[in-house]
Amino acid sequence: MAKQDLSVTAKLINGGVAGLVGVTCVFPIDLAKTRLQNQHGKDIYKGMIDCLMKTARVEGFLGMYRGAAVNLTLVTPEKAIKLAANDFFRQLLMKDGMQRDLKMEMLAGCGAGMCQVVVTCPMEMLKIQLQDAGRLAALQQSPAPAPASCRPHSVGSAPAHKRPSATLIAWELLRTQGLAGLYKGLGATLLRDVPFSIVYFPLFANLNNLGFDELAGKASFAHSFMSGCAAGSIAAVTVTPLDVLKTRIQTLRKGLGEDSYSGIRDCARKVWIQEGPSAFMKGAGCRALVIAPLFGIAQGVYFLGIGERILKCFE
Repeated sequence: MAKQDLSVTAKLINGGVAGLVGVTCVFPIDLAKTRLQNQHGKDIYKGMIDCLMKTARVEGFLGMYRGAAVNLTLVTPEKAIKLAANDFFRQLLMKDGMQRDLKMEMLAGCGAGMCQVVVTCPMEMLKIQLQDAGRLAALQQSPAPAPASCRPHSVGSAPAHKRPSATLIAWELLRTQGLAGLYKGLGATLLRDVPFSIVYFPLFANLNNLGFDELAGKASFAHSFMSGCAAGSIAAVTVTPLDVLKTRIQTLRKGLGEDSYSGIRDCARKVWIQEGPSAFMKGAGCRALVIAPLFGIAQGVYFLGIGERILKCFE
């Protein structure tokens, strides 16, 4: 029993360390992804590079890390839950996770995706508000009028130039809407994360198994890293349309001429009618560039066994 507890603790440490390292490396690209996905009507940014350059010029280098504190605080439990839950379900369903069974692997991934949203939904809810603040400020300062085809309205009372804080946003949501306020877009988050995990974990397990070293008892670090990158980028692009819907629904403040949405179906319908099918792939390249190294680092750290090494120092 003690050995099993040690293993779970090590997995939680591995997931946490991997999340912290990964987020620090790729957060500016994630910020660009959020801003690109929220663009409808007047485009402030032409692409990822243009978005990062304008953000750095107007908001400074630290502007590219808006919302990073929220991610760095909550990514440890989020990644720890995701990776540990997948391992738990694999062991439960697949005789300690050693045999290859695609259906059971997909089911384990589904379980992991459902578990992680407890942390993922409020984390992304707060992060998106902070990341999108700069786009709203630029949109407000733009002299060009909003397109007449869009219904003009603005959500939120705070001026766009004021930098919001995660603490104030969270407190306001709890005060006005209760805990449900932090879980706005829960259905959309589940709709994105469950399919992502169903695609990612079986794909990673099978790619990683191709480099399995019988002497070492696991794949090499380089192979695990590349397997994580490949599986992560494929899964990320696959669920991008769902991520676009989630981002739009969770964005509380809207610019002039930007729609608000009553739910997933309403959001999908308005995006399709007003922006066309290509809008569902906004930020796909950014998502691939974010998720690939994020999960490559995660799986590399996980398979290096950093958690086990840390725990040995306390024995």
